[in-house]
Amino acid sequence: MAQTSTRRGKDFYILAAFFALFVIFLYGPMLMIFVLSFQGPTGGLTFPMRGVSTHWFGDLMTSSRYGDLGGAFRRSVWLGLMALAITTVVCLFAGLAFRRRFWGSGPIFYLSIISLVVPGILLGLGLSQLFQLLGLRLNWWLSGLGAHLSWTLPFGLLIMFAVLNRFDSSWEEAARDAGARPWQTLGLVTVPILCPGLIAVALFGFTLSYDEMPRSLLTVGGRNTLPIEISNMTTNVTTPALYAIGTVTSALSFLVIAASFVAIAIIQKRRARAKRGAS
Repeated sequence: MAQTSTRRGKDFYILAAFFALFVIFLYGPMLMIFVLSFQGPTGGLTFPMRGVSTHWFGDLMTSSRYGDLGGAFRRSVWLGLMALAITTVVCLFAGLAFRRRFWGSGPIFYLSIISLVVPGILLGLGLSQLFQLLGLRLNWWLSGLGAHLSWTLPFGLLIMFAVLNRFDSSWEEAARDAGARPWQTLGLVTVPILCPGLIAVALFGFTLSYDEMPRSLLTVGGRNTLPIEISNMTTNVTTPALYAIGTVTSALSFLVIAASFVAIAIIQKRRARAKRGAS
């Protein structure tokens, strides 16, 4: 027994060390960017630190040498919000449709997720050529949004499949037996139950669109999104302002993720109160 407990203790420490190394590998570079973005006014792109300040964050807002960062940021946020809304609605109804087998469901499913394995730059090239053949101009809110949806919709659909796999359809049957119409059942029963899963789909829709670059390069036209603007900065900016914009964008992503977790926690608390009240 003593040898068994000792062996288990050693295995636990080995796994804990492996997990710690994984976390350091995953978040170490990001942590370095966060730290270096607070370099002093005379600081460079590498250690050691030359003072601590928020100088480079202010320089991003006041200097014009970094390009159209403000416009690129707004375009990326709007693209993310549009992708969020479309991805959530489309994946909800697509997931509900796929709960039953229908003619052609297999090919439609594989066609809907095949864009996950197609290189983004090739998909963007094909979309830009399609717009040129149709005589349409490339715009960030049209062709760019279409390119982003080819990335967000498959992910959202796979998430909805996982969520609906655990969905108990007896709740819908009870609502129909009580006289609820189809849209009432959807709005009052199905959507509230699926709400945490829909928040996850929305989160993926926003973050994947906000960070997407390969599919944006050839589809947004003359107005860049933020990832493209940051990529351009790496070729001509040699100050910690590059790290500052990375810190700002990462902070926004973390805020969106935190808001999603808070929303899910609130929904779960309300459900727990409703169960206690019903009992």
